[in-house]
Amino acid sequence: MMNRQQFLATLMALPFAGHQTAAARAPGPMRLVVGYVAGATIDTLARQLAQRLAPELGRSVIVENRHGAGGRIANLAVKAAPADGSTLLLTPSATMAIFPHSHAGTLGYDPLRDLVPIAHLCSFQTGLAVGSAVPVATLAEYCDWVRTDPGRRGFYASAATGSTSHFVGMMLGRAEGLALTHVPYPGTAAAMRALVAGEISALATGMGDLRTLARQGQARVLAINGRERDPVLDGVPTFQELGYDLDSTSWYALFAPAGLAVSLVGQLGRAAVSAITDPAWRRDLIERGLQPTGLGPDAMAALLASDHQRWGQVIRATGFTASG
Repeated sequence: MMNRQQFLATLMALPFAGHQTAAARAPGPMRLVVGYVAGATIDTLARQLAQRLAPELGRSVIVENRHGAGGRIANLAVKAAPADGSTLLLTPSATMAIFPHSHAGTLGYDPLRDLVPIAHLCSFQTGLAVGSAVPVATLAEYCDWVRTDPGRRGFYASAATGSTSHFVGMMLGRAEGLALTHVPYPGTAAAMRALVAGEISALATGMGDLRTLARQGQARVLAINGRERDPVLDGVPTFQELGYDLDSTSWYALFAPAGLAVSLVGQLGRAAVSAITDPAWRRDLIERGLQPTGLGPDAMAALLASDHQRWGQVIRATGFTASG
């Protein structure tokens, strides 16, 4: 039997023990990992998503920027994270569908095995633009202009080696027999500054960024990929309209570490799809050059498998291999 002192000690410990058990059950903050610097389009998307996921999930969501290696550092970090629903990855299609082929043997993760799809949030198109000082108005004129002096005029910029933007320029060069040379910049903002300053004659990047330069008269967009024209710059033709097979629409999607319970995959997917249905947010995304979608885990898995296969064929055809 307990003596009086033991009984009082046990009684005093009970409320504290109950508090500890409740605290252990309460969900802690969720990490939303992004492989790019603060201020990038995907970073803005992540912060807007975090604000909307928190009430859906009943827990705080903290954006964590793990930038570097074109987004690969973030993917590796999430691959290594516990599969308990506390960590999500927001990443573009390039790191999941292109990098496995362009960085074969050095990537460090398999997107089809090491990460599980949660939701497809939005898609976006890539455009090819020239600086305002370049004396061309159409894609055909640009190709002719480069041909006259490819050693000086055949350089085009993008934000990363092995990105969709990189391959848009590469595929155009192959189709036209042009010696186009890719120049990777450390991020879209740096590439845009180089185009405006005249350091580079052409830039391939997302339409949201190119709209800004076009509106300011600092660039002319010559063509965009995808099957439809841009809703804002609707006078710009698609590559397909001009006879090129360049349908390479990109996307931003959520993933989690492989091994996450099916019930949690479904819960997180439903929360993300619900968040993207907010009409005000959808209007803002469209203005930024993003097309909100809201596809759940199964649809996202099917799209990833399809894009992974398609980009494998493209990259094998080009013979491209990333150096790092």
